[in-house]
Amino acid sequence: MNSTAQPTATTPLVLVVEDEPAIASILTAYLERDGLRSRMAPDGQEALQLFRLLRPDLVLLDIHLPGMDGIDVLRAIRDDSQTPVIMVTALADDVDKLLALRLGADDYVVKPFNPPEVVARVRAVLRRTQARKNPAPAPIRVGPIEIDSEAHSAVVYDNEGRALPLPLTLTEFRLPACLAAQPRRCFSRSHLIEHCLPESDALERVIDSHLSKLRRKLQLAGQEGLIETVRGIGYRLWPWD
Repeated sequence: MNSTAQPTATTPLVLVVEDEPAIASILTAYLERDGLRSRMAPDGQEALQLFRLLRPDLVLLDIHLPGMDGIDVLRAIRDDSQTPVIMVTALADDVDKLLALRLGADDYVVKPFNPPEVVARVRAVLRRTQARKNPAPAPIRVGPIEIDSEAHSAVVYDNEGRALPLPLTLTEFRLPACLAAQPRRCFSRSHLIEHCLPESDALERVIDSHLSKLRRKLQLAGQEGLIETVRGIGYRLWPWD
């Protein structure tokens, strides 16, 4: 296990619902060593109380609990939220596993389990949940040029609406992506170096060379005049209307 920075208020909180104290202690110890926060609940009633009070980022939920079992706890959670839930089940409980997944569980682990694997599954579900909360940004379309930062691609559209891909280097891609974020704004050479060549010690005039190559590729794609030079200041993206 890798130690990480001390948890903060923004560190994901995992609610561990387990009636066997030894297992609960092992799970919380491994979660916390991996940099996560955790709380324990020994039964379903307390689990729901803590869930509503703390609003954890994920629930690690044993199916077999005293009183209210894990399936009922899962139903109650799903009536209230889409918080991710990983079910913990015994080896022979195939029916319970399938039922839990139909009710909206995000994953399950089988006893006896390897604690580091449980932590890895928790991390994987949290990543998926975060990805759903923060969908990929949509491509930016400015005039005839479209920048897709997620796919790391750029295209220009001709007068008939056909998309022509631009074969850009990493720096050449960063430049129009920066300019397109605020079209018609003039960016200084120093700003473009800081945001498009952050790992470089290049002089400001190096930007001129990269933009010259970018303009040449735009010209070959049938688009000229998109990138304007503002004398003594820098560059801007000025799409035709």
